[in-house]
Amino acid sequence: MPKHDTAGLILLRADLRKYASKEKAKILARFFKTGPGEYGEGDVFIGVVVPDTRRVAKAYINISLPEAEELLHSKIHEERLCAVLILIEKFRKGDQKTREQIYKFYLENTGYINNWDLIDLSAQHIVGEFLADKPKAVLYELARSKSLWERRIAVLSTFNYICRAKHEETLKIAEILLNDEQDLIQKAVGWMLREVGKRCSEKILEDFLQSRYKKMPRTMLRYAIERLPEARRKAYLKGLV
Repeated sequence: MPKHDTAGLILLRADLRKYASKEKAKILARFFKTGPGEYGEGDVFIGVVVPDTRRVAKAYINISLPEAEELLHSKIHEERLCAVLILIEKFRKGDQKTREQIYKFYLENTGYINNWDLIDLSAQHIVGEFLADKPKAVLYELARSKSLWERRIAVLSTFNYICRAKHEETLKIAEILLNDEQDLIQKAVGWMLREVGKRCSEKILEDFLQSRYKKMPRTMLRYAIERLPEARRKAYLKGLV
């Protein structure tokens, strides 16, 4: 892949490093599970917190898409996060052609959108938003992917629709992922189900859970029922619903 290490990128990286902290880097590396065999294995942190990364991203919103690609392909987590934040803003401000370009770029680069924070900040605003008035077959392809991160993108993209009080896509994706063995998927699905109950209807949530809660992973269930009344939560956990 050609390099685009332009003057703008050099300045961006320098500005990002002004906020770096070795102590925070160690904390973030542990928090995002970068050890051998963990989901974030090999990810590199320089110790920049999200508000500071946002500050840098805002200052460099006008970098080109090839520059954003170069940044997204970095081994440094905060640089990839900065790229994702820039893409979100470019998408938000862009015309339809720009939005489609960024949407396609995002899906072509899921291998670099490879930790839960990168996905949780972006999936609903790029993939979810672009597909809001379009067929959603790609979400089901992602949900069936071997990639943990693509599966998380699938379910988190539906948060866009939950925020509009539309639950159908979330429940369909949740059905596909109901027995996923990955903790990060179980938490994501449970979280989205909880949001369905919060933003759409508790009845919709409970109707979905009724025939499934005994089969789904415990982590997923706990997340899904978190906002239900205490007595109801206990009944689910005891299998008495």
